Amino acid sequence: MKIAIHGRNFNESARPFIENMFDELARRKVEVQLSKSFRTFLDQAGISHYSELVYEKPEELFDPRLIVSMGGDGTLLETISHVGKRQTPAIGINVGRLGFLATVSPERITDMIAALENSQFRIDERTLVEVESNIDLFDGLNFGLNDFTITKTDTSSMITVHTYLNEEFLNSYWADGLIVSTPTGSTGYSLSCGGPVLMPHSQNFIVTPISPHNLNVRPLVVEDTAVIRLEVKSRSSNFLVSLDARSRIVDENTQLLVRKAGFVARLIKMKDDSFLNTLRSKLSWGLDMRN
Repeated sequence: MKIAIHGRNFNESARPFIENMFDELARRKVEVQLSKSFRTFLDQAGISHYSELVYEKPEELFDPRLIVSMGGDGTLLETISHVGKRQTPAIGINVGRLGFLATVSPERITDMIAALENSQFRIDERTLVEVESNIDLFDGLNFGLNDFTITKTDTSSMITVHTYLNEEFLNSYWADGLIVSTPTGSTGYSLSCGGPVLMPHSQNFIVTPISPHNLNVRPLVVEDTAVIRLEVKSRSSNFLVSLDARSRIVDENTQLLVRKAGFVARLIKMKDDSFLNTLRSKLSWGLDMRN
């Protein structure tokens, strides 16, 4: 079996589980390729690993059966950007915090490796959002698993986002920004701004305003077949665009089209991994907080 691994720094408490993972992979003679940034962190932390194969750019990935993300949900989003159109299955080990996407605990790494080797898992295909523009916004990585966001810069006042749905005018949002979220991203930034939670395979996007000036403006669920065109006006003549963990400041002449990507993210889920269980656990649903 050939796998790739990407990760970030993690708490010292996770060290024995990470070391055990490399010991288990070596025992099973699994061929491993590490991202350069993760390899650097492991070396600096003094964590031994046996792999000499490294990739720095997505095109340098070898042909892994799957890719492992070690961190939180943010690390998994980065990992999906490394995979892109290859659609290599990805699994997240949660050595971060909340973990709606990275759901494998460090204590279960050995069980995870055995399940992967014996094909005891399922593939969960998730919609990606894609952004088209008149400039290269994100170094060719114009897709995201969670959301595309427009926000004002730190020094600017409220912005205006003129929004069109399939070229029909929808609304002018006077707000701090606007989020276009996938069902996967519905438990992220959109949720904190009052957006609904969608089941992962809902064929929809959520258009969620951020701190709108008009209180009668609410999040809107639209079909994911829709093409969303955005025109932004700002007193500072610029604004911030973000696609998952990637962001940059652009001027108001930037043209933006948001639509569903032509490929998907393929997440590996263990057989006992349920979205509803994760939802209840992370949001404390069904618990009486008074007791």
